[in-house]
Amino acid sequence: MVPSMSRRGNCHDNAVAESFFSVLKKERIKRRIYPSRQAARTDLFDYIEMFYNPIRRHGSAGGVSPVEFERRYAQSGN
Repeated sequence: MVPSMSRRGNCHDNAVAESFFSVLKKERIKRRIYPSRQAARTDLFDYIEMFYNPIRRHGSAGGVSPVEFERRYAQSGN
């Protein structure tokens, strides 16, 4: 994985990606050795789709998960 999405000196463009990759490394892949590339893909998909988006609370989203934030936004009529 290459977390950097922008050129040097343009830190605000990739702040969200850098934050996500930092959390991913700390919470999921640190000290893990995957037996295959497919095992890594499956584990990362599970983390993102089954925990990070629907359950994990995000400070930038008002302390709710991204799924809950989007649901509330859709209900507000915006």
